[in-house]
Amino acid sequence: MESALIEGSGGVFDVHVDGAQVWSKHEKDRFPEHHEVLEAIGKLKGR
Repeated sequence: MESALIEGSGGVFDVHVDGAQVWSKHEKDRFPEHHEVLEAIGKLKGR
């Protein structure tokens, strides 16, 4: 699994893993807690 920061503008904060979006600040209207990102990745990977 790789990670990369892609800079944007307008407060965009999305997390994508292997092409799948696991978090979107725009949809949730907030930044995630650290554990929320890890849980979302775990669910995506079937863990």
